[in-house]
Amino acid sequence: MKPSTHKRILVTGGAGFLGSHLCERLLARKQEVICVDNFFTGAKANIRHLLGNPYFEVLRHDVTFPLYLEVDEIYNLACPASPVHYQFDPVQTTKTSVHGAINMLGLAKRVKARILQASTSEVYGDPHVHPQTEDYWGHVNPIGPRACYDEGKRCAETLFFDYHRQNQLQIKVARIFNTYGPRMHPNDGRVVSNFIVQALQGQDITIYGDGTQTRSFCFVDDLIEGLIRLMGTPDDFTGPVNLGNPGEYTMRQLAEEVIRLTGSSSRLVFKPLPADDPRQRKPDISLASKVLGWTPTIPLEEGLRRTIAYFDTLLRSKDGTP
Repeated sequence: MKPSTHKRILVTGGAGFLGSHLCERLLARKQEVICVDNFFTGAKANIRHLLGNPYFEVLRHDVTFPLYLEVDEIYNLACPASPVHYQFDPVQTTKTSVHGAINMLGLAKRVKARILQASTSEVYGDPHVHPQTEDYWGHVNPIGPRACYDEGKRCAETLFFDYHRQNQLQIKVARIFNTYGPRMHPNDGRVVSNFIVQALQGQDITIYGDGTQTRSFCFVDDLIEGLIRLMGTPDDFTGPVNLGNPGEYTMRQLAEEVIRLTGSSSRLVFKPLPADDPRQRKPDISLASKVLGWTPTIPLEEGLRRTIAYFDTLLRSKDGTP
């Protein structure tokens, strides 16, 4: 269905896992999309199928530097999101979250655009409240190895709300919980991609800790629907709002499900838990359900089957791209 107003939308991190799916969905809604990415973790393969669309434009740019465009809406997704990538250059990770937020907020202020921040459940740290609600302030180590991401995203939220209060900027803040699906990076160190790649290659599946720590897994299609609905909420609703699937699984349960769905003979191998790794993570999505009318619809088994199919094709391809 054609939208009532034709919008020019900027997606930072648009060639990444989430960003490429968002660009695809916005184009399907007949919007004009500008994808900005520095291709540190994003990949041209993720957006290759969109390049022929006349309403799609790609710009190689690092959001730590100012950007001058004319747009109606901004989705700020630019930042490495997996520990392997964000700990590779922790100073740059913090700069991406903080300087990137400042630059995108400055752009939004100049052109009077509505702007959405892709924040994270990592702002809750290793939580003392379970499940996590948006009014929980979190339990985060500000000097640990994960702090570049956790505190960078927390500072970005601060900047968004200060721009809102000081400049009346129209902001939306989404706290994204573990999301998975096609176009995840095979070596990003996140648990779903790790388990699937190891299972498909017949390797031992590595579980850090004793396997009892829990996560909640949201399929990418559900998450993107939540972001778009959040962007479309009335001006007076800013968030933050949790977006994730409240289904909770232990790492051992996830590994066993991946082995079952792949038919793999992989064994489970246990290694020490990384520093500051949360024991529990589960969103309370009451606010998203009430305000956005949003709840996830894709069960874990279906989402894993679709993700496994993607990685199977990826691993079989000659050049490592789907």
